[in-house]
Amino acid sequence: MPDLTRFSLFVLSGFLVLTPAPGFSNDGPGPEAVIRALVDANAARDLDGMSRLMAHDDDATGYTIGGRKYVGWPELERDIRDEFALVEKLEMPITDLKVWTKDDLAWFAMELDYIRYVNEGGHLRHTVIPLRESGVLEKRQGRWLLISWHESLRAANWPSASGPQAAVFTPQLVADPGTIHLSPVDLSGEWEILEVEDDKRYKATLDKSGNGPYTQHGGRFTTTKFADRLWQGTWQQPGNDREGGFELLLSEDGTQAKGVWWYSRVGTHKNIPPREHGGTYQWKRLTQPPRVQ
Repeated sequence: MPDLTRFSLFVLSGFLVLTPAPGFSNDGPGPEAVIRALVDANAARDLDGMSRLMAHDDDATGYTIGGRKYVGWPELERDIRDEFALVEKLEMPITDLKVWTKDDLAWFAMELDYIRYVNEGGHLRHTVIPLRESGVLEKRQGRWLLISWHESLRAANWPSASGPQAAVFTPQLVADPGTIHLSPVDLSGEWEILEVEDDKRYKATLDKSGNGPYTQHGGRFTTTKFADRLWQGTWQQPGNDREGGFELLLSEDGTQAKGVWWYSRVGTHKNIPPREHGGTYQWKRLTQPPRVQ
């Protein structure tokens, strides 16, 4: 069954990582050039370019906003692919970057804006996420690779930092393209849910924050994040002892949502890789979306 998430400079998912510039050689760019190339690759949605500048060690660790931790490359790669598929355009202007080097190690501190553009009814709407990044690079066989990273928000009250108990918001553009106006989103009502691969249908009754039961093995949905129509959460089914996560993209009029779901536990089996086993969702709202006052 269901769950979805992401935002990271490596951003969940967005994501900080960069692509090699023309002319890179084994003894070419220094650590600062690699960092800037990574950011450029991320903004260009060049996953291959990002991959070439990052270590793929099994224990390579990164931390992004919302408490998300990545170990190794495959899970990060999946979230980056999902983010690139959801956005129309990315921009990542660096506002401050400092790099220190000693022998074959380098570390950096950086500030930048992760600007995410999403197509809503033929109109591009954007969200500006103010990020602070730090990380470590290692020189291997003459090439600098990013081996560890950590990112956080520069603005402590930015909506994406909200936890599961926080209010649900969706960013909307106002006149100033660099400003975000936040309006509360009410997800309450009755929803019909179709699991596409199995043609399985059931209903969910949610409160305004997107939490509530559904008619499948005594199931319950819990929304953990909603931003820019990206809806993420978890599901639990006590009736057959299973749980997992989901990620949906809500339609502009709030009447439909499409996305994916996956398992995180089946009985005593808990080490299920996220997003590997699951399927796709289609949600349809059976009640009128409440009007925001």
